[in-house]
Amino acid sequence: MSPGGWYPQPTLFLTGLSLLLSQAPLALGMEVMAPAIINALNGTSVKLSCTFNSCYKVENKQFSLNWTYQECRNCSEELFLQFRTKIMNKQLDRFGNRVEFTGNPTKYDVSFTLKNVQLEDEGTYNCYVLNPPDRHRGHASISLKVLTKEPPKHDSTVAVIVGASVGGFLAVVILVLMVVKCVRRKKQQRLNTDDQKTEEEGKTDGEGNPDEGTK
Repeated sequence: MSPGGWYPQPTLFLTGLSLLLSQAPLALGMEVMAPAIINALNGTSVKLSCTFNSCYKVENKQFSLNWTYQECRNCSEELFLQFRTKIMNKQLDRFGNRVEFTGNPTKYDVSFTLKNVQLEDEGTYNCYVLNPPDRHRGHASISLKVLTKEPPKHDSTVAVIVGASVGGFLAVVILVLMVVKCVRRKKQQRLNTDDQKTEEEGKTDGEGNPDEGTK
């Protein structure tokens, strides 16, 4: 376990369950996944993980990513990291040069690392992803909690085993749902294309030589 971040076991389970439920209706939009809560020790570095699923290959010229920060629930979002053809850091005074993009969009990973975490870094971090031809932008949020001392260690062997089992099951289910969704989406696109071709052919037949009917 990295010294900079802890993922509470109940949070992992609930996050995985929410992901499963969100996949169930096979929504048209892409799915963006991130842990709901991350705890980081003051003065350490922490990775804020964000990944996404898409039926399409990532093309840098079309792909877009925004990371924003919210100090409180009703506060406005501040853009601090963006991807438009390449990564562009929007250096906010609060972060300086402590933000490092550590993801790889071609592998559906848009995570970043926050170095030398400070108490004032607490807040909500929003990950927005758009990967055309997907039409809908995906979104996930992370609540970062900054700790002043390391939490007490405890034996979590059973929790780890249960979490790994549940996580593995959820991963398989999500993968199957994602494949089904992609197959349906691409099939629908082919049907739409065939219908358009049939309509165009019908118009062409209707515009035949008018003299042919009098011969």
